[in-house]
Amino acid sequence: MKKIAIYGAGGLGHEVAAAIRNGWIRDSENWKIIGFFDDRNFSDNPTDRLCGEWLGGVDTLNAWKEPIGVILCFGNPKIRREIADKITNPLVDFPNCISSNFRISDPESFSIGKGNIIQGDCIATTNVALGDFNLLNGSVVVGHDTIIGNANVLMPGCRISGEVAIGNSNLFGAMSFVMQGLLIGNDITLSPLSALLSNPGNGNTYIGNPAKIFKL
Repeated sequence: MKKIAIYGAGGLGHEVAAAIRNGWIRDSENWKIIGFFDDRNFSDNPTDRLCGEWLGGVDTLNAWKEPIGVILCFGNPKIRREIADKITNPLVDFPNCISSNFRISDPESFSIGKGNIIQGDCIATTNVALGDFNLLNGSVVVGHDTIIGNANVLMPGCRISGEVAIGNSNLFGAMSFVMQGLLIGNDITLSPLSALLSNPGNGNTYIGNPAKIFKL
């Protein structure tokens, strides 16, 4: 059995732990959740019903003495990237946590890195590439010839059209839409129910249909 730990005991951590324990994740019959890491201090309440025993924070993980698989359970792209960068222990690996009902139209043209979470009812069509530490958070559809970089978060019901190139650490809100052929850089936020119809600028927030830049 492969020892697995959840990093982050919030709502997403609970969802992922429950999916693993119920056998909804590919290969999870060979996984054993041994507990969770979290940088919050859980010493007064060191156990969690779904994620198990609190094991400590990043310093504890970096000092871990045996091989362990870690799943980063954060819905914030910036935190996913920061925690991944802080983990330096060579005994830690980052398995992909993929729902058993994830559908790929053309598996031969699909590629994926490490540390991704793909929750239930997601679809990738043909010639789709995923990098590392992305989260497809349920009922996400990714169209043909799309490249997704690292540490992106696609919330439930998000639709990415074909021939889209996505960089790193972007957040796509629930039920948002990205038009075909767009080039998306880094650190953008697309609000829920918004439709992105033109190339966005790095670091900006977009809202509406069509989505326009939002400034305070």
